[in-house]
Amino acid sequence: MQCPGQDLRYWKPGDIFEVPCNQCGATIEFWKDDVRRKCRKCGHRMINPKLDFGCAAYCRYAEQCVGNLPEEIRNRRNIPLKDRLTVEIREFWGGDLKRLAHAMQVSRYAEELVRHEGGDPNVVIAAGLLHDVGIPEALRKYGSSAGPYQEKEGPPIAREILERAGVDGDVIEEICDIIAHHHSPGAEETLNFRIVSDSDWLVNGKETFPGMTRDGLEKKINQLFLTESGRRKAREIFLEGENQRS
Repeated sequence: MQCPGQDLRYWKPGDIFEVPCNQCGATIEFWKDDVRRKCRKCGHRMINPKLDFGCAAYCRYAEQCVGNLPEEIRNRRNIPLKDRLTVEIREFWGGDLKRLAHAMQVSRYAEELVRHEGGDPNVVIAAGLLHDVGIPEALRKYGSSAGPYQEKEGPPIAREILERAGVDGDVIEEICDIIAHHHSPGAEETLNFRIVSDSDWLVNGKETFPGMTRDGLEKKINQLFLTESGRRKAREIFLEGENQRS
């Protein structure tokens, strides 16, 4: 018996879709049941960002269907990566509720923006949760949590957490690269980086933007935010919110 989810007669519009490669930005076509596809431009093997095997929780053919998938995909049907990393980051920050709340808020914004912009949900959600993990070590070594210090100390710590969570090696590399310069974007950045950067500013802006004039806020939004969805969300929070308060 063929799984209805794999039978093309049951497929819907959107079950075949295109996303940008998270390495070079070229277009990759995915079918909903693809695990990975190779980018024709750069050769990167990208995991399907919309892969969903939630049916495996109840389907009697689950072991036949899921059994030959990579380990990180098989694990995903029981505990989503976001949930595994949320447990990790709660343990990491312990009683530092301010840092924990910041990580959770950045991750939630990243999850929202990726739905509008595209990109890889696993990468942006994980990077949102882990982007500041270098802070404690930076404080211990240098007495400062300044951007360059936390960017230097963060990737090895994030790598350890991601490996423990069973994340794919290519995904780990991209997340660590984002963490390694999330305070210092270059002229050209991947879509995933831009989403994480915007999500971080959506949270940080609540502390740094108050008191600015409307023109100043608009200028700051255009200067700092790197995606259209990020700029739109920033205007909703900081400009429309300002009007509601006045």
